[in-house]
Amino acid sequence: MRLYGVTGWKNSGKTHLMERLVAEITSRGLTVSTIKHAHHGAETDRAGTDSYRHRQAGAHQVILASPARWALMHELREAPEPSLEALLKYLSPVDLVLIEGYKAAPHPKIEAHRTATGRGLLASENTSIRAIASDGAPDTALPVLNLDDTASIADFILAEVGL
Repeated sequence: MRLYGVTGWKNSGKTHLMERLVAEITSRGLTVSTIKHAHHGAETDRAGTDSYRHRQAGAHQVILASPARWALMHELREAPEPSLEALLKYLSPVDLVLIEGYKAAPHPKIEAHRTATGRGLLASENTSIRAIASDGAPDTALPVLNLDDTASIADFILAEVGL
């Protein structure tokens, strides 16, 4: 599987860009899966649901299955967070895995950048970032793509991974 990441500071447009990229790339007939890294104890279940109650009771893993989808929830219970490499083993084969977050991981990435955040570029200290998708004109030697031009960003990523 080919991997490509979207990274950036908080409120830089990462999730919106990921959503648009998945729609664009799948519309071209390719299969895409995603991994999103969260820096907090993200809940995938609502309090009171049966699967939530199973987890709260102490289950190590809970599979929720329905005619429309299935999901595996794995409680770490004080164990260390698994690496990105370890998580990738749970994915079924696809053409491309888009990864949101995981700034320090070595896979290639595009940085989402909004001038309104007032933050500098992560790319200045991260050599795995190959291009900047921005609503401005940041000072960088890397390619700069318009943050709102999803098709061009998808073209760049697909060329980078050879698809």
